[in-house]
Amino acid sequence: MNDLAIRILSAQPGKTHLFSVGQAGFILKSRSGQTLAWDLYLSECGERLEGHIGFKRLLPKLLYPEELVFDLVITSHFHFDHFDPDSIPALLSNGHTKLLAAADCAGLVKDLHLEQGNISYVRPGDVIESGDFSIRFVNCDHGTLAPEAVGAVITVDGKRIFFAGDTCLRLDRAEEILSAGEVDIMIAPINGAYGNLNEEDCARLSKAIHPRLTIPCHYGMFASHGGDPGVFRRFMQEECPENAYLLMRMGEQFIIPEVFNHEAV
Repeated sequence: MNDLAIRILSAQPGKTHLFSVGQAGFILKSRSGQTLAWDLYLSECGERLEGHIGFKRLLPKLLYPEELVFDLVITSHFHFDHFDPDSIPALLSNGHTKLLAAADCAGLVKDLHLEQGNISYVRPGDVIESGDFSIRFVNCDHGTLAPEAVGAVITVDGKRIFFAGDTCLRLDRAEEILSAGEVDIMIAPINGAYGNLNEEDCARLSKAIHPRLTIPCHYGMFASHGGDPGVFRRFMQEECPENAYLLMRMGEQFIIPEVFNHEAV
């Protein structure tokens, strides 16, 4: 079993844990031990599906889909680095894990001949209550590439985590994100390709949302994607120096504090 799987399984009870799995993938583990996975890319299917080396996986695989039994898996849209067709069947094979998938994933589910009983399709405005997690799906703007893509505000252990999903900058939707209250953590892309936020956009969104902590994602995995965490850091210092941020290395574990300070973590 990989080290990351061991650390997830042995994470301290009574604390809320966040793990970075690379690209846009994250895992939440609640105080009571329930787990939610967001947009896991665990395979090497990119180069095969896209047909060129620009989508060769450049970061190591730290987790295999058979190693953990998640309570919930969420896929924000059908692109392979969010709905990983080489990993989703294994993630669901245990009979326990539930998949919450954007509506545009239905074709992939059919192609993979997946059992439908543990799969639900979600759209902006949907609210799902499942165990320790309350998930409110929100709009994101991935353009014509994935018009049914979703983001989500996930509440766990009294903390709100906003997963922006693959989206361009839409400051006009800040009110929607904040409608249920202040955001503790915002996780958003910085790659600036395929209609996504770039480093400056992410800083501007952080300024508008004013989360207690901003975590950039969606960089480093593929040569065809941009995203420079150093540039993001500079824009955060210039655009919103009062906002805390965290650059998570792949495989890093972060214990979400009960009280946030306002300095870079």
